[in-house]
Amino acid sequence: MSVQKRILILGGYGNFGTYITRELAQDAGFEILVAGRDVAKAATLADSLKHAPATVKPCLLDIHHDFPAALAALAPDIVIHTCGPFQGQGYDIARACIALGCDYIDLADGREYVANIGTLDAQAKAQGCRIISGASSVPAMTAAVIDHYLPAFASFTALDYGISTAQRTTPGVGTAASLLSYAGKPFETLQNGAPHTVYGWQCLQRRTFPQLGTRLMARCDIPDLALFPKRYPALRDITFLAGVEVWTQQALLWLLSGLVRLGLMRSLSVMAGALVKLNPLFNIFGSDRSGFYLRMQGTGHDGAACEKSFYLIARQGHGPHLPTLPALIMARKLLASRADLPAGAMPCVGLMTLDEYIAAIGDLDIEVIRPD
Repeated sequence: MSVQKRILILGGYGNFGTYITRELAQDAGFEILVAGRDVAKAATLADSLKHAPATVKPCLLDIHHDFPAALAALAPDIVIHTCGPFQGQGYDIARACIALGCDYIDLADGREYVANIGTLDAQAKAQGCRIISGASSVPAMTAAVIDHYLPAFASFTALDYGISTAQRTTPGVGTAASLLSYAGKPFETLQNGAPHTVYGWQCLQRRTFPQLGTRLMARCDIPDLALFPKRYPALRDITFLAGVEVWTQQALLWLLSGLVRLGLMRSLSVMAGALVKLNPLFNIFGSDRSGFYLRMQGTGHDGAACEKSFYLIARQGHGPHLPTLPALIMARKLLASRADLPAGAMPCVGLMTLDEYIAAIGDLDIEVIRPD
């Protein structure tokens, strides 16, 4: 009789954790521990999955209180860390996983957090475990899209991409705090081949999506801005934008981030809870449709200008599930065969293909559009 592989999902009843739990629960042979500080919420989710092929159990766990000892007692094969915001977090959880010799996946979108995960590489290799950071829309999905189209280019020089979130979705407080952490704060992107300073949620721009029309978007800080200039050395320009659907909300974010930029406020992160509670008041002005766009420009192998575009259009409020798919793909690869992924600590780039990502969409109401 084979032993069940154990998956510990930190924040397993949160927005991202719930979808990951429900998806992995459809695979027999796993034991899933839904972990967090609110064991009642964990138990409610576990009870809703009592007839699922996998075994799902609630688990009372505080990542800030003696986590290494708790981890050792639970002895999971894989830890999936969904507890944001990751900006400002250290690597204590990843280090605990290395000490135990178990694999680790997170959905981090913090620039420094993901870009510097390689500092744990030697320790992870010594223990033979996989420490994978940024298994989310950025940088995992975006790198998969770029890598798919890259062979069409002799020189890939410009990247413009972004995410516009549907109004009728409910972001978690952790996600909101993460997005607000760099509002009005300076960070560097690549422009004309050199570092260029921009400010979070500033520089409003319009982008047009198939089916969605034109949406207002702004600059955001993500791991890609640190990773991609090294991964794609011919790049000279990187523009990443994000936005909410309702223009008045986007304008409010621009205004509030401007106060931070001017030094009149320290940070918007403290407002995350209040803004999440206020969000439903704007539902009458929005929809349940989110969008992702990506445009690559450069020179083709014939010497002529080359451009590739890619879109995802999510309906029925399914947009917030997109960031979970890379983590699910990584988890299933590790559960099937650890040898499919190299030992070490690494950002989640180059570890999955675009075809694998699209296959993981499954029954979600998400349309893939490839104009080129």
